[in-house]
Amino acid sequence: MLTQSFADAIVQAEKIIAEAPHVESEQDLLEGYDYLAGSIRAALQSAWAYERDFPRFIRSATPATKVGLDNPDTLYFSARIRPDAEYLVTGTRGSTADLSFQVLDGDYSPADVPGSLSAFDDRDITIGADGTFELRFQPSAASGEAGTAAAGPDHFTLGSGAAMLLVREVYSDWNTERPGTIRIQRADRIGTSPPAPDGDLPAKRYSAAGKILLSQLKTFLAFPEWYYLNLPVNTLTEPRSTPGGLSTQFSSVGHYDLAEQEAMVVTVPASEAPYQGIQLGSMWYVSMDFINHQTSLNTDQARIDPDGRIRFVIGERDPGLANWLECTGHRRGYVQLRWQRLARALTPADGPEVEIVDMDELPHRLPYYERARVTPQERRNRIAARQAAVADRMLG
Repeated sequence: MLTQSFADAIVQAEKIIAEAPHVESEQDLLEGYDYLAGSIRAALQSAWAYERDFPRFIRSATPATKVGLDNPDTLYFSARIRPDAEYLVTGTRGSTADLSFQVLDGDYSPADVPGSLSAFDDRDITIGADGTFELRFQPSAASGEAGTAAAGPDHFTLGSGAAMLLVREVYSDWNTERPGTIRIQRADRIGTSPPAPDGDLPAKRYSAAGKILLSQLKTFLAFPEWYYLNLPVNTLTEPRSTPGGLSTQFSSVGHYDLAEQEAMVVTVPASEAPYQGIQLGSMWYVSMDFINHQTSLNTDQARIDPDGRIRFVIGERDPGLANWLECTGHRRGYVQLRWQRLARALTPADGPEVEIVDMDELPHRLPYYERARVTPQERRNRIAARQAAVADRMLG
């Protein structure tokens, strides 16, 4: 049967979800099955878009296909490439806080993260007065070491083993910033057509989708063990270069375990970086519902105290504060702060301080408590603004 390999993979995937070590409640399991549905959709999309000679960008990590602690502020685009071909990437720069490009040498796996062959943001490319840009990614033999400018400005080498081009478009002000456009073509195939598919192609794609599905689930159950769960609970790391990420991106990570009456207060200086944000993630290592709940905030959305610091309050109960991050029924979860488009390396002084307090003690523990308060109607307006902004970005 044509789809048998994929059907078998789904059965194995459901078993992986049901036996995940963090599952403690019916909510955990139901969320796992939602995560499985999104992973199935993403695996099929990826398998059918696996075309390196006539590539196209696909959207990944949407609210329907969450993966890898996806950032609510980011649109992700990926395209499959081969290291021995030249690719033309054209587009227009939108008004978002950051636009970055990264060449990876493979996929995430349960044993390792892919190597980053080159990574840069739009400060390293030429953008016309009309916002347009044109980049060329060339084989190493034609242009030297990976990540270096090759035949001139806006020429970059792919490097040995290049397998994927990842583009991130990062929002800070959800209400005013607008996306750009992006397109990829293999340079020597522009204007030509791919050969007609052979009869084995559908079966190969279903088989590939099954392998992608199982690899993704296993990988992102293992990933937090490497970078999060080995840390003391209810703490956050100093800012550090994001593993496998961009040279201009730093992050601080941790995991929480809070009783209903407890709150984690995270205090961090408001950065001069164009993008700074914090988010919560479920134990499935994906973002929590950031459309209908305030489970993430960036510097444009958060309320900054007069001393130039931002005080986030993570907890289950609504404390009536602007910078409350909702746990949405998740006693345990992940916390990640990101800084992007940096002009300098961050130091411990740029990073967060963490304190666990009783919810009832917040009025006495927060120095600008009265200034930080919001009314129920203001809270509702904030959620309405999130729902509208995400709809405008068409993330679904």
